[in-house]
Amino acid sequence: MKSEEPKAAPGNTILANPTTQQNAMELNGPTKNNVASPTSQPPTPVPDPHIAREQWGGKYEFLLSCIGYCVGLGNVWRFPYLCYRNGGGVFLIPYFIMLFFTGVPLFLMELSLGQYGAAGPITVWKCCPLLKGIGIGMLCVSTLVCLYYNVIIAWTFYYLGSSFQSPLPWSCEAPANAALCANISSGNGSFQSPSEVFWNEKVLGVVHSKGLHDPGPVRWPLALCLLAAWIIIFLCMLKGIRSSGKVVYVTATFPYFVLLVLIIKGATLEGSLQGVAFYLTPDWSRLASAQVWNDAASQVFYSLGIGVGGLLSMASYNKFDNNVIRFVCFSLGLWIESQLAGRRLNRCNFLLRDTLIIVVGNCSTSFFAGFAIFSILGHMAWRKGVPVREVADTGPGLAFVAYPEALALLPGSVFWSILFFLMLFMLGIDTLFGNMEGITTAVLDEFPQLRQNMTHKTLFLAALCFAFYLMGLLLISDGGIYWFTLIDSFSTSFGLIIIALFMCIGISFFYGVNQFCQDIIDMICHCPPWCTKFLFFFKACWVFITPFLLLFILTYIFFEMYHTSLKYGSYVYPFWGKALGVCIGAACCMQIPIWAGVAICKESGTLKDRFQKAIRPLNSWRANTPSSSGQTEGQAEPERVDGPYTVNLTSMDFNAMTWQSDSNA
Repeated sequence: MKSEEPKAAPGNTILANPTTQQNAMELNGPTKNNVASPTSQPPTPVPDPHIAREQWGGKYEFLLSCIGYCVGLGNVWRFPYLCYRNGGGVFLIPYFIMLFFTGVPLFLMELSLGQYGAAGPITVWKCCPLLKGIGIGMLCVSTLVCLYYNVIIAWTFYYLGSSFQSPLPWSCEAPANAALCANISSGNGSFQSPSEVFWNEKVLGVVHSKGLHDPGPVRWPLALCLLAAWIIIFLCMLKGIRSSGKVVYVTATFPYFVLLVLIIKGATLEGSLQGVAFYLTPDWSRLASAQVWNDAASQVFYSLGIGVGGLLSMASYNKFDNNVIRFVCFSLGLWIESQLAGRRLNRCNFLLRDTLIIVVGNCSTSFFAGFAIFSILGHMAWRKGVPVREVADTGPGLAFVAYPEALALLPGSVFWSILFFLMLFMLGIDTLFGNMEGITTAVLDEFPQLRQNMTHKTLFLAALCFAFYLMGLLLISDGGIYWFTLIDSFSTSFGLIIIALFMCIGISFFYGVNQFCQDIIDMICHCPPWCTKFLFFFKACWVFITPFLLLFILTYIFFEMYHTSLKYGSYVYPFWGKALGVCIGAACCMQIPIWAGVAICKESGTLKDRFQKAIRPLNSWRANTPSSSGQTEGQAEPERVDGPYTVNLTSMDFNAMTWQSDSNA
């Protein structure tokens, strides 16, 4: 005989009161909390095992944390490149279509799920134990992202320290680069630029490695930078959201100041208009390409941080009655309509402003970052007398080669370089906060004892950061860039799309899309008619449109992965390297069937019965609702002992008897 946590059908929590407990005991025999004893004593109140979770200290902390999490390095070094590669301004059409039909619905789903359940990526799946593997998969993806993302921050630290030298070590004014720049200007052969030499030889050391099989020794200057990065992460997250929620006041706002300054500076440079024109010139024929639509969907998906667990974890620290649905509707422009209609706004509408800034603001940041990037790249192309296409790049090549070279050409290059790499540091560390929050919240929810003991929590966080540091040493060796590219390419590839797809399907069909919408309404202080009607849009997206678009992205990823070789520069990855990357992505999404099998095996009965039990929410799923939290200690439901031929009656059963007698009459 095994003891399990009792389950309830979606929307129904077991009501416990003294009368119900007495009737249940009379029909079922004694429970664990009501065992007969020689000396009859009144039952003692059951202590509440629920450990209180932290909540955001201010109304702006959640907003700024989400902004910092969503607005990351991809907004600066990926979106502008995708925009000019996929038809310039035309790229905005598929981008915003994918935003409204994929990004916003999934964004709302994660926020609502985390806020309603008040739990991290793993524990929140008490709503459907069969899908616990989705949370485990999110944890795997977050681990991989944290592993390589802090390496980028280490590179940024290295460049930031080097930026205090005058002249900049990657500029032609540096004495060590005089001969190299002279050869380039004379056109004698094909030479790398000083910024390329600095990146490949001084920073990465990739010239000393033959490939993935030859990582070589660790580059100790980068190792020190990586150690400093993890120490900063540890200190900022030491007190959870109470500390990281304060840090984001600086880290989430500073990049906007730098972008504004760079846009103003770029507008004054000769040749900047050519760069902007190259960025935005429309090519309408590109709309017929499947790659354009895939790139648009992927950028929306990754820039919002969907499916990694960060959004879900941060939302779990919200108050239960935060208005999530109007929060998202507001981002689609309904704020203007509500203002014109003169509707009375209550305190829950603070989050309306939050979603407008998070969802639309994130996409606007990506768009306007292109002006800061391409105005200065246009100036560099004008100085060199080459087309903008020859100096444009993406990813680390843009952030650590092309753009630093362009900044080195400006008057006061040291100042502009320090400003730029400070911005990259702020962008990277904010995103890492969100990913680390997803990991720590998942573990602390599974082991709530760690929340009670600050010493144990500190030791856990220190051990986690140190483990990440040790694993990251591979990525800062001579051949570390090859491993970095491999993990970057496959950690957020098909595995992440599959996790998001199953999350969407699981909530829509297993948990129930109608029940999920009702949960959202339960959290809303006031839901006007237009807000209720707007739920139909999200229902259609969750059930039909979003899964279809995710399947389209997944199909294209598999097609491209099969027909395209993985490269870094001129190095082509061997077959075993690409197979290793596929295994990395598969390890994340394979958690779903593995833990689904575990959930089914834990149940009893036929396979159909096991499946039906495994998709029913646990009773503790709604422990965060005001109705459940309002119960007194003396009304706690006793733990039941499962046995053959037992009947557990609650007050719902007596209501059902009344309904049956009325119907018979």
